[in-house]
Amino acid sequence: MSSLSAPAVGAPTTNRLCDRLAVTVLAAVAAIALATFRDYGLGWDDYTHAEYGDLLLAFYGSGFADRRALSFVNLYAYGGGFDMLAAVAAKALPFTLFETRRLMGAAIGVVGLIATWRIGRRIGGPLAGLMALVLLATCPLYLGHMFMNAKDAPFAAAMAIALLGLVRVFEIYPRLTPATGALTGTGFGLSIGSRIMGGFAVVVFAAALAMLGLIEARTKGLRTAAMRLAGFFLRLLPVVVLAYAVMALVWPWSVIDPLNPIRAVAYFSHFFEKPWRELFAGQLIPVTEMPRSYVPVLLALQLPEIFLGLALAGGVGAAAATCRPGLPARRRVIQLTVVLAATLPILVTVLAKPAMYNGIRHFVFVLPPLAVLGGLGAAWLMAPLRRHAHWLAAAIMGIGIALPVVEMARLHPYEYTYFNRLAGGVAGARGSYMLDYWGLSFKQASHALSSWLTERAEHKPADRRWKLAVCGPHRSPQVELGADFETTWDPQGADFALMLGEFYCATFDAPIVAEVVREGVVYARVYDIRGRSYTTLLTTPAP
Repeated sequence: MSSLSAPAVGAPTTNRLCDRLAVTVLAAVAAIALATFRDYGLGWDDYTHAEYGDLLLAFYGSGFADRRALSFVNLYAYGGGFDMLAAVAAKALPFTLFETRRLMGAAIGVVGLIATWRIGRRIGGPLAGLMALVLLATCPLYLGHMFMNAKDAPFAAAMAIALLGLVRVFEIYPRLTPATGALTGTGFGLSIGSRIMGGFAVVVFAAALAMLGLIEARTKGLRTAAMRLAGFFLRLLPVVVLAYAVMALVWPWSVIDPLNPIRAVAYFSHFFEKPWRELFAGQLIPVTEMPRSYVPVLLALQLPEIFLGLALAGGVGAAAATCRPGLPARRRVIQLTVVLAATLPILVTVLAKPAMYNGIRHFVFVLPPLAVLGGLGAAWLMAPLRRHAHWLAAAIMGIGIALPVVEMARLHPYEYTYFNRLAGGVAGARGSYMLDYWGLSFKQASHALSSWLTERAEHKPADRRWKLAVCGPHRSPQVELGADFETTWDPQGADFALMLGEFYCATFDAPIVAEVVREGVVYARVYDIRGRSYTTLLTTPAP
């Protein structure tokens, strides 16, 4: 059904075409992922997450006797479903551990795409589903993070599954089929078992259910509405049990004490590290003092323009649909569910003003419902157009979709650093916002250093390894360069310096061995600092 009009009928050819195009898009994303997953480097957290996955396997493999995973750094307060999956896959697939993690991330990302497509299709028809899928598949934030973000991207896919379950639940309320119950319970279990922020799905469910109960109380009578709701709660009990079991599987710390999920909420409600400063809107701001505009501004600057415009249009239309008494109650509630899934986390963040950092990686999970709203917006805008105008609108949307695709190709494999034309692209954003905060560019920079040494036929000193001073995550060059190199934060006596292009890394007056550049912006640089003296790799940020 469409968000603002009756379900499309009488166009089976168009519907089949939309579905075939959707399958083609999914196949294309999968093919691109298989061709490129090795391109993505290591970031700050990769080793820690890989260790967590191994510890969780040890926990289960030991019959729960090996409990190291339940106190491992702070990851015990997160679920480790993705880390376990990657650890198991690494034992079976013919790739390195971190290549396997990238491939598994891509696979989970595709699952999120499928869920988003099905949500859009169920609510607005095949065209809305196709457009929701295309918007998310061409969103650099989603595509970039799905390869290398072990927490936020799998969480986004899990939340999309939970949202699909909710849409199906409200379509048949107060009935509940086994398939819909299994899907919903699995989605909720994976969501909360990935990050405690999965509790947003529970809040959205409760709010939408309350609205449906109120509508039915007015239209069917309080007694009838209450009986329907009571019967629904009884049918929901197995779903709750399944959700709890799935949560326990991927996040065992959450069930060794029933209060642990509450402790996780308390833990993450306060910043748990020593605060640092990050670049936002051209200012260096402590992460605990970021302005309330942080998430809205970054979404406005990092979503492709067509995604942003269609999501806003669809959001307005869906919000209006929830307020139209003439629409069936289920349709109104489904619209509300998607709107809340997309906007409630942003609204709560604006009001609560928590510590914010690393761009909007923590909000990747709002991208699927935003894409659904964008798909609904596209379908709504296309509905009243005549045939020739349809083709014109399709061409305009095609151009809008092609623009971020071209930018992703230029930025690859750093798609997650994308900024749209409102920000002036990455060139306009440099100096005002963080770009490669994850340090993925160290993979390419390390390979460039290795090639440079080979071309010059240089070999490591006979009595020691090459000494590489690194401003950024050290694990990436350690993996890429191997045993001939040792990394350090101290540039004194180092042979080379590998520096991120972010504001906190110094610029040296030394010969440049290699640069990683995208759109004229330096992401990483390697210096030859032999025979030179530097006291620090870091700059002193201005107050």
